[in-house]
Amino acid sequence: MGKQLMKGNEAIAEAAVRAGCKFFAGYPITPQSEILEYLSWRLPQADGVFVQSESEIAGISMVYGAAASGFRTMTSSSGPGYSLLQEGISYIASAELPCLIVNVMRYGSGLGDIFVGQSDYWQAVKNGGHGDYRSIVYAPASVQETAELVISGFDTAEKYRNPVTILSDASIGQMMEPVELPAMKEHDPDKFQWSLKGKGDGEFRRVTSVMYFQENYDDYIASKYKKIEENEQLWEEFQTEDAEIVLVSYGISSRICEEAVSMARKDGLKVGLIRPISLYPFPVKAFEKLNNVKSFISVEMTALAQMAEDVALACKMKNPVYSLGGGMVIYEASDVYAKINEVIEGNAKEVF
Repeated sequence: MGKQLMKGNEAIAEAAVRAGCKFFAGYPITPQSEILEYLSWRLPQADGVFVQSESEIAGISMVYGAAASGFRTMTSSSGPGYSLLQEGISYIASAELPCLIVNVMRYGSGLGDIFVGQSDYWQAVKNGGHGDYRSIVYAPASVQETAELVISGFDTAEKYRNPVTILSDASIGQMMEPVELPAMKEHDPDKFQWSLKGKGDGEFRRVTSVMYFQENYDDYIASKYKKIEENEQLWEEFQTEDAEIVLVSYGISSRICEEAVSMARKDGLKVGLIRPISLYPFPVKAFEKLNNVKSFISVEMTALAQMAEDVALACKMKNPVYSLGGGMVIYEASDVYAKINEVIEGNAKEVF
């Protein structure tokens, strides 16, 4: 199948349908409303069910029920709507149910504003809900990658029986790029031993928090997330082999950084880029093989250097970590390059 021009949010919706998603429940909020608009006609066309719920809390609760029945299911939101999902995400994780959650980030806390931002890093990666759980978090940098991560996200969610979050942003959600989508995939909701099958003569099953019946729960849950951290790290490297300064950036910011690296290389500066694709688990393996690095710069559209904490942990505090933030004012490649020179000249203040 050839490429077609699609908006990022529409690619999320179409990729979900092609991955076998049969149920969506959610509430519209900018800048992710196109996902609902698209699925409102596309899911019924594919024998699925679309529900515009009365709230985000109702929507994530419906996702819990559909996931318990073995169906591929998802919801999406942004800003304060994503905050309202957190209780439900914690419940879904506690019951070990696979599902896909999409957060198309906008900027600011509270009501914030609808323009691009990356200030939901802490909430998505460190989890906004209660208890011992993690959501596997992917951060796409293009419309094509967004579609691919939606499809692989359903597989990973089922592999570990755990929520998977696509952490997109307003730029990628609203931009149009060529995207190639796979053929339709059928999903059998009855293939799981654990899923509910409805009234009948089969084995009695219940879906609730696994801590109520799992022996050695503490060891079990710690082992589960350790396995995810070992096996599911995803990242992309750009000119890091001999790099002395390494930018770390994800999503739309990484595209700006790639241009900044090219500018620096033309001037003979040894600069590279690590682009985390999985934010949880954070790709610490990418940092372990860097032999020449002297410092890191975390570049993210947030005022509080949220990802910089994970950069410091990934390099085990062996190198200074600097930060370039943004939000109300978006940085350009020239701003990133200026920050690189500021670090080289010793005029930058490290955050870790």
